[in-house]
Amino acid sequence: MNVGPGSHLTLHYRIALAEGPQAEVLSTFGGNPATLVLGSGELAPSLERCLIGASSGVPHVFMLQPEDAFGRYRDELLQRVPADAFPDSLAVEPGQVIEFTAPDGARLAGLVKEFDGGEALVDFNHPLAGRPIRFEVEILAVL
Repeated sequence: MNVGPGSHLTLHYRIALAEGPQAEVLSTFGGNPATLVLGSGELAPSLERCLIGASSGVPHVFMLQPEDAFGRYRDELLQRVPADAFPDSLAVEPGQVIEFTAPDGARLAGLVKEFDGGEALVDFNHPLAGRPIRFEVEILAVL
C-alpha cells in the first residue's frame, strides 16, 4: 500500500547530516517504530512530502538540500536579546535552548550562542537549517 495524505503510518526513520561526518541526528531504528498520521504536524512538512507515494516494506533514502529540508540558515534569525528579557530565576548560559513567546503568542525556541551579562545572542534558526540531510525511512504499515 502506498502512503497518501492522511495515511496512518508505522515506520522507522533516521535523520542524519548528509555532509562531512554523517552524524545521526535522530533515529527510531533499533528501538520502537514511530506511529503518526501524515499531515498532522508530527513530522516536518518537508519530510512528510518525501513519504507521499512511498510503499511499505521497501527502504527509502532521500537526500535533501537545506531549502528542501529545514530551510536555509537565515542571519536575521540571529538576534540580540537584553538580559532583562529573561526571568531572574533563569541562569542564562551559552548552549542553552530557551523557549520564548512571540508577540502573536507563538512559542519559539532559541539557542543561546553568547551571553555577556548584558545581553544574549540567540539563534532562532532550526538546528538543522542550512544543512543538507539524509532521511532514511522503512515504512512498516500504512493504514
